Amino acid sequence: MTTFLIDGETALDAGALTEALPLAAQRRLRRVVLTHAHLDHVASLPFLVENLYGRERPLEIIAPAPVLRTLSRHVFNDAAWPDFTRLPSRRRPTMVFRPVAVGRPFLAGGVRFTPLPVDHIVAAYGYLVSKPGRSVLFSGDTMPTRRLWEHAARARDLKAIFLEVSFSDSQADVARASCHLTPQQLPGELAKSPARCPVFLYHMKPPSLPRIRREVARLAEPRLRLLESERSFRF
Repeated sequence: MTTFLIDGETALDAGALTEALPLAAQRRLRRVVLTHAHLDHVASLPFLVENLYGRERPLEIIAPAPVLRTLSRHVFNDAAWPDFTRLPSRRRPTMVFRPVAVGRPFLAGGVRFTPLPVDHIVAAYGYLVSKPGRSVLFSGDTMPTRRLWEHAARARDLKAIFLEVSFSDSQADVARASCHLTPQQLPGELAKSPARCPVFLYHMKPPSLPRIRREVARLAEPRLRLLESERSFRF
């Protein structure tokens, strides 16, 4: 259930916002930037919007157009969940969709995001997240990919990489079918990435976690660290 909270007012993905944050922290959110529309990345979004219903400033939902189309058609469609782009009214919605162009930086609060295409089973994107003098790369959900790393190689002051690894090596067939990474594929991805940059692994499926932990340890790669829930970073 993937969610990263940036500067207290921007969420990158919305898998568990309402589970992880008290109401006061939810109300400080100004926007949610999405990597893709799979449920483990948007599951809490309907409840978050309901919790913010009727506030003066609408919540921005930001992503490339294919992600927003999926949400509009299949979630906020008045069948699965109310269309909060029209509630309480069209003039005063609780949320607004903000489409962004792939590969072009955009500002969200005081942070610059650049959406980068990755290789997943649906339209999906990683993000380079930047402030003056520092950047962090988030892979989103992906199988072995190329364009993400090409952009990362040009990034200035890259401080960290957050890279998905979902299944153990024993589940390589499942990972391949669902377009996710396993530990044995990590060295190939690291070879494409900027050297000496710490890599935090996330998105581990709970039944796979014990095996993933052992398989990553066997790689003996000092750059790799398994991410823990509710961990905070300052770059």
